[in-house]
Amino acid sequence: MQIFGVDIGGSGIKGAPVDLHRGDLARERHKVTTPQPATPDGVAGCVGEVVRTFGWDGPVGVTFPGVVTGGVTRTAANMDPSWIGVDTAALLSRELGGLPVTVLNDADAAGIAEMTYGAGRDVPGTVLMLTLGTGIGSALFTDGKLVPNTELGHLELKGHDAETRASVKAKEDGDLTWERWAHRVGKYLAHVEMLFSPDLFIIGGGVSRKPEKFLPLIEGVRAQIVPAKLQNNAGIVGAAMAARSAARAG
Repeated sequence: MQIFGVDIGGSGIKGAPVDLHRGDLARERHKVTTPQPATPDGVAGCVGEVVRTFGWDGPVGVTFPGVVTGGVTRTAANMDPSWIGVDTAALLSRELGGLPVTVLNDADAAGIAEMTYGAGRDVPGTVLMLTLGTGIGSALFTDGKLVPNTELGHLELKGHDAETRASVKAKEDGDLTWERWAHRVGKYLAHVEMLFSPDLFIIGGGVSRKPEKFLPLIEGVRAQIVPAKLQNNAGIVGAAMAARSAARAG
């Protein structure tokens, strides 16, 4: 079974049909640059471009980097603030000519995919997926059940929003070495571990393609830390899974 997934990020918007039997992309993904400013109309147009590239005419799942409840975006830390309060599912459905659209938090989508097909599969207890990119997204699971919209990237770390110190963007903006950045990530993980005592951390986002650069450098964390198996495609796969669930429920 194939369902289309789109992953909206602060720097790029990417999507592809997903083979949900395998938990992988059915075709090579198409990616466009997130417009600046990242307004609802501008981003919706990019989502439309990605979906139309494949001639898709079925259900579509879409991730958003912020809190999403009932298809409405409630926060937009790395997007234009005009997103707050927008019925994003309805906006994107209109852009796509009335196709059914399901919207959920980007890290939650990635986590759902990893718990089903990837590093979290069959793992009991508390699992925390963290996506490191423009910001830091989080997806918290207890015995495989999601606690949605946790947004742990916005915890305070040394007097700052954590993602401003430990995201990939913070590494790039500060021209940090892998060692210095890994030290910051370790401090962040230790703080999160103190609060939630996870059995497993899964690190996702584009940086999961090169775990050897930083994971061995992280110290002071008890829980096991592993890279996401689906790497940066986890959000697309999770979005497609959410669209399939919505279609079955509706």
